[in-house]
Amino acid sequence: MAKQSKKSNGANVGFEETLWSAADKMRNNMDPAEYKHVVLGLIFLKYISDSFEEVYKSIKADADYYDGQEEDKDAYLAEGVFWVPQGARWEYLKANAKKPEIGKLLDDAMISIEKDNPRLKGILAKNYARSDLDKHRLGELIDLIGTIGLGDEASRSKDVLGRVYEYFLGRFASAEGKGGGEFFTPQSVVKLLVEMLEPYKGRIYDPCCGSGGMFVQSEKFVEAHGGNTHDLAIYGQESNPTTWRLCKMNLAIRGIEGNLGSSNADTFHNDLHKDLKADYILANPPFNISDWGGERLKDDVRWKYGVPPDGNANYGWIQHMIHHLAPNGTAGFVMHNGAATNEGAEAEIRKSLVDNDLIEAMVLLPTQLFYNVSLPVNLWFISRNKKEGRNFRDRKEEVLMIDASSLGAMETSIHRVMTDADIQRIASVYHSWKSKDFDGKLDESGFCTSVKVSDIKSKNYILAPNRYVGLGSSIHDKKDPSLILREVTSDIQRLTTRTDFLKASHPKSTEALLSQEEDSWDKKRLIDLVEEVTGGEWGQVEAKDGYVECKVVRGTDIPNIPLFKIAKLPTRFVKRQKVEDKVAQVDDLIVEISGGSKDQPTGRCLLITEDFLSLVNKPVLYSNFTKRLRIKKDLVDPQWVYWMWRILYQKGLTTRFENQPSGIKNFQMDEFLNNVEIPIPSTGVQKELVAFLRSLESAKVSASTLAYRLENLIDGVANEIEKVPDTDSN
Repeated sequence: MAKQSKKSNGANVGFEETLWSAADKMRNNMDPAEYKHVVLGLIFLKYISDSFEEVYKSIKADADYYDGQEEDKDAYLAEGVFWVPQGARWEYLKANAKKPEIGKLLDDAMISIEKDNPRLKGILAKNYARSDLDKHRLGELIDLIGTIGLGDEASRSKDVLGRVYEYFLGRFASAEGKGGGEFFTPQSVVKLLVEMLEPYKGRIYDPCCGSGGMFVQSEKFVEAHGGNTHDLAIYGQESNPTTWRLCKMNLAIRGIEGNLGSSNADTFHNDLHKDLKADYILANPPFNISDWGGERLKDDVRWKYGVPPDGNANYGWIQHMIHHLAPNGTAGFVMHNGAATNEGAEAEIRKSLVDNDLIEAMVLLPTQLFYNVSLPVNLWFISRNKKEGRNFRDRKEEVLMIDASSLGAMETSIHRVMTDADIQRIASVYHSWKSKDFDGKLDESGFCTSVKVSDIKSKNYILAPNRYVGLGSSIHDKKDPSLILREVTSDIQRLTTRTDFLKASHPKSTEALLSQEEDSWDKKRLIDLVEEVTGGEWGQVEAKDGYVECKVVRGTDIPNIPLFKIAKLPTRFVKRQKVEDKVAQVDDLIVEISGGSKDQPTGRCLLITEDFLSLVNKPVLYSNFTKRLRIKKDLVDPQWVYWMWRILYQKGLTTRFENQPSGIKNFQMDEFLNNVEIPIPSTGVQKELVAFLRSLESAKVSASTLAYRLENLIDGVANEIEKVPDTDSN
């Protein structure tokens, strides 16, 4: 096979990763959230310039026909490509990439492109000239992106642009962690939603469209099945202005027409598509938004099934989507696990949805698919019309439950994807269940089952699939124990490989972080990073007027909570005012100040996470033997403080601040905060190292889960063994 020229526009398998690695090296200390727009803006510019140049060369080659129209804007618009002014063409910018004024030249290029192409108005990055952007590295980035073709015919046939753009969106989402989930839904999840809904034609709506992944995948689905993409009408809305621009850009580079409104807007408070009734709704709403302004929408027409609680927007999103469904429409969307089980106002709305027979299917997804949440989530499928029609059977009063939590494969050390085989397995069960040919049998115990609405009512309207599908691979299904053992062994091998990868990718131990050169990072006393220190509250055993049911974290719970072992978390009743004053919030630190033992010093620290609070689903307080620290987020990432605290604890530094006046060890936290310093690297370094440490924690959780499975296997086998008959010792 002939070697491919370095100047070739063809792209080998895996080139996206190579391109990313090279581009990421040029990021320096720039935050991924900012760098994202720098890189993606240049990729977009390269694409439209390549497309323009190809038409330009075609016009020049056919001079008899075009008669000198190479600089005629209309000639390019007629070919469906964007007009690129001379000062914005890639070759011009590449020739000037090493000049100090390259930032201004890029800004001018983006401004001129928007001026000549109204479709692009307001969506291109125009801050390349800012002082904090290294112009030398910017020039290097231009040279790098210039090595691949994006908009010429050969590249379009291989979807080089789509591959690069989607890969970069995913990597930026991973780099940004929780924030990345706001603009990017993992491709395998999007593909699963589309494969299940099958949006061949009609109106598609996404009320929180992010970077537009749902729309892109829907178009791909239609093309793959020989349909006409013009049969789709796309409607979307996005509140974040930068994410809205990303979406506009993502659709533009693919030639997808969509109505996203003239600007970004809050879906709840400024619905841009009030009269829309969509045939298909696909969405991944932000999870558990507490400050969504629900108190100003109490009488909203969308709340047909109940008013969503002020402190959580999940059921606001669900009802918004139901409101926008056409009479025969179907919605498929991602929702945090808690929405399927939460009590209170959410439970009342969920009851109304079930009673009105709107729920068609629930799918429990595996962990580690998303960049902004580590716990599993559910896919909800809602149908306005479950009666017989088209190719569908009558599904009234039936709900399909699928537990897909065991599917997927680790793509990286911290991120899982569902394979095409996984997606087809889930989608085929769904389509078979809906089909007129369905024989009423679903024989995949532990994976799927069809339940009656009456069954859901009997379980207090809980919609969690794992409550219905059975034990699956447990010993109680009479599955061969040796097969289960092989599965567990395989999981252990994957975990070992993952751990080895983590060790190899970061040879420096966490303790080595503190041995850096003193002048490489700033150092600050812990007390200077703490906004507030609050004492704990124990409450009482029995309910009483004016008291609120809470879960209370003790010192003994601190090592268990990161492993999601919360069954023994005590329930207590606390005065309402004290709950309001002391309730734990995301990114709070809980520190054990009394107790401990000879082998277990005080000073252990817990980070309160969104996953933990959602799993508990009750206000979380902390006992009298603990204190809550609230960190100044404008100075440092609370997660960084947490990990540094853990390192200090593991190194035994906290023991220097213990005393034991009365048989109980006490941690002198005030002295500790006033006398101990921690290193404060740049924001980008903090996020990178925190992400790595979280990946180690995730591996620890996986190991704990495996241990639990093995323990259950042992117990199950023991229960299945027949009683050994008495034998004569002679």
